[in-house]
Amino acid sequence: MTEYFKRYRSFVTGCLDDKDCDFAKLLDYHKEHIAFFQHERLIHLIVTVLFALCTVMTFIAIAVWQVMILIPLAIAFLVLLVPYIKHYYFLENQTQLLYKDYDKIYRRVHNFGLDNEKGVK
Repeated sequence: MTEYFKRYRSFVTGCLDDKDCDFAKLLDYHKEHIAFFQHERLIHLIVTVLFALCTVMTFIAIAVWQVMILIPLAIAFLVLLVPYIKHYYFLENQTQLLYKDYDKIYRRVHNFGLDNEKGVK
């Protein structure tokens, strides 16, 4: 998913630089992809939260009932939680960039002009 996201952002950036691009079609296409990426982000948020809850519950079980056999499970949850958080962080930041790209495309379609991009970077 990371590579797909990077390729897609590169595609959109290339289209924004192309004066002959059909920005109305690009706007519709981009809206669909934003929805796809939002769905992906939601799924990863749910998985990340569930892993975090399982990690915390395992540590609580170890602390309260002193079940030492759960220590490897807690470590496994913790090791898996770090990449999940990292990937969700990536998805969140990239989706924010897609919103900014959407604003740029929208301004091109509705002729707001390119000199009006001070608020969007």
